[in-house]
Amino acid sequence: MDITKKYREERKEVAQFMRRLYRQGLTTTSGGNISLKVSDEHIIITPSQTDKGRMKWKEVGIVSVDGENLTPALKPSIETGMHLEIYRRKGNGAIVHAHPVFATTFTAVRHKIDTTLTAEACVILGDPVFVPYALMGSENLAGTVAEYIVKSDILLLQNHGVLAFAADLLHAFDKIEVLEAAAKMTVLAGIAGKKNPIPRSGIEELKRLFG
Repeated sequence: MDITKKYREERKEVAQFMRRLYRQGLTTTSGGNISLKVSDEHIIITPSQTDKGRMKWKEVGIVSVDGENLTPALKPSIETGMHLEIYRRKGNGAIVHAHPVFATTFTAVRHKIDTTLTAEACVILGDPVFVPYALMGSENLAGTVAEYIVKSDILLLQNHGVLAFAADLLHAFDKIEVLEAAAKMTVLAGIAGKKNPIPRSGIEELKRLFG
């Protein structure tokens, strides 16, 4: 079977989630990338220089786990190397990398996003990890992210954006959406000048129930 058609449904799903990411204001027209490991040999990933808000399934590329572009008519994302390194560490799953304004601002000011303001954020996000700055699309970034992804499935990339790994696209997307909501709540709580986070006993209870 033609490999470009073999993963048609999976490519449709990736394109759908990229359009959703854009509609939700979690990335820009040219920013962010999504991938899904579809077999031991292949990942599918959104390309560079494509309108994220109108992406079609035929625009989603296919890359081997060794980095070979199997859809040469499409320009692979500059972050393909980063995605491949994460899959080498984490195995099968999905990755959403985006630039939501509030969460990305926290990466620029190096300030902690409070994930203890709601039970949802506490359970879904845990304690996101901050990743030191590295040039986007570089081998240095790919290697650094691969090092930190074993510490948390949610990374705050300094002066860059955020990234989430999960078993599937829905859960990776959910992590990004909840992270941005937590960042907004952290800002609003700071403006209010008062916050009431979940007490330590409550956090431990959530860990027992959902950890």
